[in-house]
Amino acid sequence: MLCFRKSEIKVFSRNAKFVKKTALSFRNKLQHFLVQKLQISNREAQNLLFEGKVIIDGLITSANVTIEPEQEIRIENKVIQAPKNFKYVAFHKPRGIETTLNQAIVDNLSQILPFEDVFNVGRLDKASEGLLILTDDGRIYDKILRNEHKIEKEYLVKLDKPFDDSFIEKMSSGVEIMGKMTLPCQVVAVDERCFKIVLIQGLNRQIRRMCYKLGYEVTLLKRVRIGNLHLGDLKSGDWRFFELEEVLKSE
Repeated sequence: MLCFRKSEIKVFSRNAKFVKKTALSFRNKLQHFLVQKLQISNREAQNLLFEGKVIIDGLITSANVTIEPEQEIRIENKVIQAPKNFKYVAFHKPRGIETTLNQAIVDNLSQILPFEDVFNVGRLDKASEGLLILTDDGRIYDKILRNEHKIEKEYLVKLDKPFDDSFIEKMSSGVEIMGKMTLPCQVVAVDERCFKIVLIQGLNRQIRRMCYKLGYEVTLLKRVRIGNLHLGDLKSGDWRFFELEEVLKSE
């Protein structure tokens, strides 16, 4: 019979590594997963944890920890959750393709991509091209798109006529579109008609609207980077798998 102190739980097993865990918290996800997966009561799920029968990635856990889809979960020698391998796809979206997998829409992504179980993270309008992320991992959507996570998106933009230093200054400091000011951003001239812009914001058709408000029309818009994931030499219509850390890691 196992004995537990109030401050900690120690579990021993001949077939698994020893893990020291803090006292159970009964509001996290593992216990709920056990109840739902095994169709047992909360008390029975608690007993499995106390008895050291739950093994996550080869380690016994006696705490009601948060679990992830990539983790293997076993009850003694029986696997009840196999680790899921997520797909992360970097795709060079061509011009003229709608950013949707809806097959009812003409010129959709599914016509040129071999995946049926992914979704796009963010958008590029039909007239734009460049780097687009597709995945089956729903957890990363907010991490990449929400402003507070400060994941940079870099674009190469070409205009219908030459611009001056005043244009660069106004674009950098913010332009009022759709009744709100855009956030300050990095803008660097490439030549008299072309510039690079780095955003953490993602308003609808933001760059095109900003340029239009200042009297210019965008003739080319290409996204070349998301976080640390670069378009590089990926040709229009081509794709490759990537590791999530390529986007989320810091410089």
